[in-house]
Amino acid sequence: MNRSRPKSAAPLLAAPKPPGEGGPLFHWLQARGAGVLLHPTALPGDQGCGVLDRHAVRFLDFLREAGMKYWQVCPLGPTGYGDSPYQCFSAFAGNPCLIDLAALVPFGLLKAADLAPLAALPPDATDYGALYELKPRLLAAAAARYREKTPALPYGDFAAFCREHAHWLDAYAYFRALKDHFQGAAWWEWPAELRDFNRARKSPLRAQLADAIAACRFGQYLFFGQWTQLRAAARERGVEIIGDLPIFVAADSADAWANPGLFELDPKTLLPLAVAGVPPDYFSADGQLWGNPLYRWSAHRADGYAWWLARLRATFAVCDVVRIDHFRGFDACWRIPFPAKNARVGAWVPGPGLDLFRAFQRALPQARIIAEDLGVMTDSVVQLRDDTGLPGMLVLQFAWGGDAKNSYLPHNAAPNSVIYPGTHDNNTTAGWYQAAPEAERDHVRRYLRVDGRDVAWDFIRACYACASRLALIPLQDVFSLGAAARFNTPSQAQGNWRWRYRAAALEKLSGSTTAYLRELATLYGR
Repeated sequence: MNRSRPKSAAPLLAAPKPPGEGGPLFHWLQARGAGVLLHPTALPGDQGCGVLDRHAVRFLDFLREAGMKYWQVCPLGPTGYGDSPYQCFSAFAGNPCLIDLAALVPFGLLKAADLAPLAALPPDATDYGALYELKPRLLAAAAARYREKTPALPYGDFAAFCREHAHWLDAYAYFRALKDHFQGAAWWEWPAELRDFNRARKSPLRAQLADAIAACRFGQYLFFGQWTQLRAAARERGVEIIGDLPIFVAADSADAWANPGLFELDPKTLLPLAVAGVPPDYFSADGQLWGNPLYRWSAHRADGYAWWLARLRATFAVCDVVRIDHFRGFDACWRIPFPAKNARVGAWVPGPGLDLFRAFQRALPQARIIAEDLGVMTDSVVQLRDDTGLPGMLVLQFAWGGDAKNSYLPHNAAPNSVIYPGTHDNNTTAGWYQAAPEAERDHVRRYLRVDGRDVAWDFIRACYACASRLALIPLQDVFSLGAAARFNTPSQAQGNWRWRYRAAALEKLSGSTTAYLRELATLYGR
């Protein structure tokens, strides 16, 4: 979401208050460490995009060899139009594109030949259109064979999984079956009796779609079973997973369909009354029009934030640390009247503030949360972040061309922070440097005392040396890749989230590169 550059040089990352009465709610980031930012779709392999297979385990081996402690991913949910993991069909479900179908072949649920169309897809970029055509059919076939054979899969009991996750799985599976039945139409375009979740549950169509609903449930069982295995492999290697929780959900989602009272939706049309975004910023003169429905915070407050607590628990069930995207939206969010062509017209409206984080702290006192606090921060947002005690974020690409007070410069970093050369929304460091104004490049060279010929690694070393307790490096920068490897361009609706690396590229890093990263970790206490 918003990754805008600050307009002010005022410090953004003040040191937290001491713990105790009147101190921060959370105080977890005490040890220094480092890790890599890589979404699983970017893993190599022959299934159309990265999946939870041996390549993911090999990546964990690389992290261990490099002396790293963390793997940060983007949201793991099922993506829709635009392929963004920040616009998912559910805040609870997993992305079936990440399922390793080859793991089903030994159990007779698929044949090796069934995977040939996936293997024929390009290895360097994810073709989401092709995946959406191929993978659901293969998963449906595997689900049908599972119902016939019920082999003992290594993912636990399927019925027990469905019972445990029924609070979101029942609505999500029905939502996806209905969406497919109506050729992808948004839920507010369905027949009137199906737009209302409670009425839809009594519809005869539910029985007609029983196989599709069961197939969706089975896909979720596979995703969470394989993810559980991968997390176990990470723990064996001393690696923790940093997950990502978007503040908003998609309008066309099972969440909005099943819980319309929690969102600002028109009671007649069920369309959003207003949508989320940010005003004009560093990335876009028109601002960023995300289109997510806004929350009715009064409804959430009335039941003690039950939906939010369920969502946070579900996220921590699959990750060790959670980065919450667009933290400033909890203080105030940009409310854009619906419909709108861009985000220029809107108003800042208050969010739940510290009250929500007090609920988090009561329910999950040991929660380890990172606040994505990028952009132009007001005093009230800074105060909210400091009152929560959550570490904020620094982006080194935003540090240059100004004076020594720029809060993203390493010498201004507070220890309770997380530093990145760039995030998934930035250009690669090499690509950024090539396109940056000469004044900024000159500042980089003088500040870091480098010649700029290997700027990606100059930034990596600067991040390791920084006072920020956590340093996270996009894998593209470890490869020193240029702009062609950029993962996402905010405000660009299509063509994002596609980059992947080849397995051979990672193997080339073994040896001297991993030794150098271990040396950096030793030098700078990470």
